[in-house]
This record gives sequence, structure tokens and C-alpha cells, in this order.
Amino acid sequence: MHLAREVAKGGTSVLLTGETGTGKEVLARYVHACSPRAKRPFVALNCGALPAQLVESELFGHERGAFSGAIERRVGYFEAAHTGTLLLDEVSELPQALQTRLLRVLQERQIQRVGASRPIDVDVRVVATTNRDLRAMVEAGEFRKDLFYRLNVFPIEVPPLRARKDDLDDLVATLLGRLRPGQDPLPDLTLAARERLRRHDFPGNVRELANLLERALILTGGDGPIDAAHLLLEPLAAPEDAAPHAGATLEHLERRQILRVLSDCGGNRTHASRRLGISLRTLRNKLRDYRHHGVPIPEAAGSAR
Repeated sequence: MHLAREVAKGGTSVLLTGETGTGKEVLARYVHACSPRAKRPFVALNCGALPAQLVESELFGHERGAFSGAIERRVGYFEAAHTGTLLLDEVSELPQALQTRLLRVLQERQIQRVGASRPIDVDVRVVATTNRDLRAMVEAGEFRKDLFYRLNVFPIEVPPLRARKDDLDDLVATLLGRLRPGQDPLPDLTLAARERLRRHDFPGNVRELANLLERALILTGGDGPIDAAHLLLEPLAAPEDAAPHAGATLEHLERRQILRVLSDCGGNRTHASRRLGISLRTLRNKLRDYRHHGVPIPEAAGSAR
């Protein structure tokens, strides 16, 4: 955050690297918000989401009649971001031909619309992001070396969530606030739920945490605290030979919750039934059915049931 605030003061190009879901775009917006350009446009382009034949037109715009279907002049992302900030999200996905054009724009601070005869001056601060190793791509001939150095003037690596577990409580509070705007107080997490989050590696990073909390709020019905049983940390996987339908999904979801809680309770049926809010008899009937279908059941130590 300190690096972001410092580099925001000037117009230097910034390269944000990190795994998918770490919040690179959030940090890019923070750089813009801390800069003298804060009240000017912030324009984001996902370089991997556009067909290759449209990237040039999207970046630099086009004149009417420049190609088939160009029925009117179009302003590109660079012009739209004039005097502000342009985010090139996943810049590693740019076709090599466009890498050359981008390099020229960054050097000359001019763009030329497709089909135009004269260039246009642009004043744009570029922030680029990638979840790939650009140095390795340069060595493999997949990314222009000169463009890499032009973008890599001020690199900031955004750490994965597993390396910043101390941020979990603040992130949870922020994300819950977005999921339940205006709700006061916000849903709380039990100690067991917080401990489960701390034990998880979060391969999907902050985006995974946001999805996890959204699912948890659905499971709680918006009432009461979020418990460990509401945190579905692995993706739900239906049997390969089973046709997907709502009933099967809900049954699978219920089974996963019950077995998670039972495991957290050390196999103690009485404690698990209380935490789940169901009768001990109901729990035992469900476990008997699971066992009948070959599902392993967590057992209590000794004779505690």
C-alpha cells in the first residue's frame, strides 16, 4: 500500500503482478484514487476478453469506414482515458502485433485510430496487471522485451491471501459490508469459522473468500452468525454418472455440511446435532443413510457418540 501511494504521485507506468483473485484491479484503482488524476477517467480493459481482431480497434479506436461494420467513428480506450488512468488487465494476453503498437504509444504518447491519417496526442497513465511470469514469457519469445521494460518501470507484487492471513478479519468485514450494504450490525463469524478460514490456503485468493462468504450468507438465511459448517471450502462435485438437478445439489450440499460439522465436533453426534440445529435422531438417521451408500462417517474417540 505504501508503494502504491508513493508511485501514485507521479505518472510512472506500474506493473501489478500476482495470482488470480488477489485484487490487482482493486490496487490499480487505489493508485488512481491517490493520484493527481483521481477526478479524471479510470478506464479498464481486459486484454484477454476481446477477440484478437478487435483489440486494436478497442485500444486505439477507428474511423468510419475503416473496415466492414465500422459505420461510425469510435473512440478507443486510450482516448477515453485521456488525462486519466488506463488499466490494461492481463496485459500478457495481448497479441504480439499489438504489443508493438502499444510500445510505440507508450514511447510517443500518441495513438492513431484504425483508418485515420494522423496521430492524436494522449496523456494517459498506464497500469498493467498480469498473473503470469512476464520475464519467462520474454525469454520464451512470447512477450516483447522492450515492452516489458516499458511497463515494468515500477513493479508491485500483490501477495496471495495465504501469505497475508492477518488481513482476513478486515477483508471479511469489508466483503460482508458489500454483500449486505446498509445492514447493521453485519453478520458475525464464530470462532470456529474464523479458525477454519485461517487454516485454508485460498487458491482463489480474495475472490474465493468473497464467494465463500456469499454462499455462507445464503446458507444462514441472513440470520445468526456464520459458523464453520456454512463455509464450503472445496468446490461441490456431483458424481460423474449423476445427472445434475436441484434436488441432488441440495442433498449433496446438506451432506457436506453435516459431515463437516461432525468432523469439527470430533465425531460427537450430540454436539454435532446441537450445532446443526437438528435432533440427534435425525442426525443418526442421515448418517445411517450415508453409511449405507458407502460414505465414510467421522467417528468419535472411545465410546462418545
